[in-house]
Amino acid sequence: MSAPTMPRAAVRARSGASTSKKSRFVGFLVTLMLLALVAVVLLPVYAGWRVVNAGNVDDRRATDAIVVLGAAQYNGKPSPVLAARLDHAKVLYNQAVAPRIVTVGGKQPGDRFTEAGAGLSYLTRHGVPAADVSPVASGRDTKQSLIAVAKMAKREGWRSVTLVSDPAHMARVEAIADHLGFETHLSPTRKGDGTALTGEYVTRETAGLLAFTLVQQWDTPAPLN
Repeated sequence: MSAPTMPRAAVRARSGASTSKKSRFVGFLVTLMLLALVAVVLLPVYAGWRVVNAGNVDDRRATDAIVVLGAAQYNGKPSPVLAARLDHAKVLYNQAVAPRIVTVGGKQPGDRFTEAGAGLSYLTRHGVPAADVSPVASGRDTKQSLIAVAKMAKREGWRSVTLVSDPAHMARVEAIADHLGFETHLSPTRKGDGTALTGEYVTRETAGLLAFTLVQQWDTPAPLN
């Protein structure tokens, strides 16, 4: 006596259901791959747009402090890039954008002077009262420097800042400052070294902005929040 066999219609139905599940799974994987591809393409494009756009903003509303991002100094003398930032900060100070200027930046191994200290000396030589300049001489990069400024701002009870740096640097500076809890306003330099939105500078800052947004911000404290 032969074993009972499953009706052909039932076999076809079961086979069709299995094929349908496989097709849906393959379709899901393809969709995920396409979304990942779109993200890989669009995220850098969007970040690059933010870098260029932030570099063209000039917000001079009144704030608590003007924060000048550091750059190289040579034996206490600001590099042309840092001097351009300090000159711009002095213009903002003279326009009463804020009652104080904060200079930031530590020193590299072997240096005698900090970027913040060089900034203080430069500004006082150019007519800004020393009492209105606050050097924050800690931090070897943008993020560390802004964290140090945020801690000082919390101690002194202020929050709004006008950020001064090169145009291509502004988007990353803004992203970090926003994360730390500042009310941020941007005023990039308009003349002098570092002001050109070159392809190399924009590309480097786009990568830096993506690195902070996607990775670094998650382990960065937010003292003002």
